[in-house]
Amino acid sequence: MCKIKIMLVFGTRPEAIKMCPLVKELKSRSDEFETIVCVTGQHREMLDQVLRVFNVVPDHDLSIMRPGQTLFDVTCDVLLKIKDVLESERPDGVLVHGDTTTSFAAALAAFYLQIPIGHVEAGLRTRDLYSPWPEEFNRQAVDVASRWYFAPTETSRQNLLDEAKPVEHIFVTGNTGIDALRTTVRDGYSHPELDWAAGSRLFLITAHRRENLGEPMHRMFRAIRRVMEEHPDTKAIYPIHMNPLVRKAAHEELDGFDRLRIIEPLEVVDFHNFMARSHLILTDSGGIQEEAPSLGKPVLVMRDNTERPEGVAAGTLRLVGTEETTIYREFSLLLDDRTAYESMSHASNPYGDGHASERIADVLAKEL
Repeated sequence: MCKIKIMLVFGTRPEAIKMCPLVKELKSRSDEFETIVCVTGQHREMLDQVLRVFNVVPDHDLSIMRPGQTLFDVTCDVLLKIKDVLESERPDGVLVHGDTTTSFAAALAAFYLQIPIGHVEAGLRTRDLYSPWPEEFNRQAVDVASRWYFAPTETSRQNLLDEAKPVEHIFVTGNTGIDALRTTVRDGYSHPELDWAAGSRLFLITAHRRENLGEPMHRMFRAIRRVMEEHPDTKAIYPIHMNPLVRKAAHEELDGFDRLRIIEPLEVVDFHNFMARSHLILTDSGGIQEEAPSLGKPVLVMRDNTERPEGVAAGTLRLVGTEETTIYREFSLLLDDRTAYESMSHASNPYGDGHASERIADVLAKEL
């Protein structure tokens, strides 16, 4: 029997966290699949960290990252460099993930070569092409070109049906990010930063979205600092993004406050275990909105909208926007009102059971 050749393409840290469990699952079925991994290097250091953790060695590395790269650079470099890889490998299917520029450009290249595309984490929508930007466009564009839609939830499936995607090609699988948590969160984990925070209510912060750069990010940081100054039993850790504009805003607003530590980006095992040991999380990220509810951690989402409304409906997430007064009010509420905090921390997780990769592999085996 001929093996099914599947190529997985990813290039950023969030993609890698969610695609490496799928790589491992496909490779475990070596009698069925020939698994090819192509990374673009859209993120470099942060991508490599995740690859090491999951012991995934790429077969192809496009190494596109350059200082000051723009969306034009990423799109063009992926599109041009992946052409030879796709032509030489001629996979039976290409899998891309989510909403990155890597995913958009790789899907476009596969489409040009008429190679079927599977979209992992398909169907998420805000319906606003500029929020998150450019991710909402990327996700919708990948879904236009895809053959198989691996939707994490029923809501995502319905979004695809509303767009007249063929029902026989949509599969609800859960989210592969939950698969990753099954291997990364560990009993007995320790870290010097967690030792520093012992005895305090610990907050984990992430902030990096392009649309939040500038004044919105300054407002976010000012609100967080104000609340913490009023609650002396709190500490915060902020693994800061590599973007120099993010770093500039963070240092301008947060330097000199000794109960908030800005640290370098954490490897995925560290980050997941920091989440597991935190009191709550403030973020403008996407994947954290799925991961934190699995760990029973309330999440304040510093965005005006989210493509993950299931968490809001379940009560695990709360959209607080980027206005200082709103973030201050909602953050303070969760610290002062135990009932409000408990209702979020005990809400159900709508994003899956940790077996999404197995379901995706089953679908591919049947379809191909």
